[in-house]
Amino acid sequence: MNIAIILVIAAVLALGIILRLAVAQSLQAKSSANLAGTIRPIDLAAFRNLISPVEDDYLRRRLPPAQFRVVRRERLRAMAAYVHVAGRNAAVLVRVGEAALANGDPRIAEAAHQLVNDALLLRRNATVALARIYLALAWPNSGFAAVRVVDRYQEVSSTAMLLGRLQNPAVPVRLSSLS
Repeated sequence: MNIAIILVIAAVLALGIILRLAVAQSLQAKSSANLAGTIRPIDLAAFRNLISPVEDDYLRRRLPPAQFRVVRRERLRAMAAYVHVAGRNAAVLVRVGEAALANGDPRIAEAAHQLVNDALLLRRNATVALARIYLALAWPNSGFAAVRVVDRYQEVSSTAMLLGRLQNPAVPVRLSSLS
């Protein structure tokens, strides 16, 4: 009985912390005047190298098992950092797209709608990928594929660039170092 009470209290505290962080992040994002300025570009070539199964196989063949696990964990941590930035960028782009939806131009509204949909899908994929990365940290010999995140990020990048060109042709929009 006591363990059940402790678990319920821990769950309520965890929920409170999660809600507090969500509200704080939401308020922080709303106070930002220039949403597009908060986007951090991602080096897609480096990201693709990290998720490459060929690269993992090469390292697995060349390194002793203990050293491979150490290197694999470092690569997984780097993947998590890239996926986290991609998820944050997607959250910003959802807000950018929602703001652009109010525009009277049907081309801009259509591009904004597509951006919001793509960015929401990217956020979902990033959340799933982060969960898989953290599981792979416990079992570094397991397989992992964040290809969906990279591919979806490239699609969101293209959609954001289209919306940016439609809204303000003079200002470039850049979400990755290699598009």
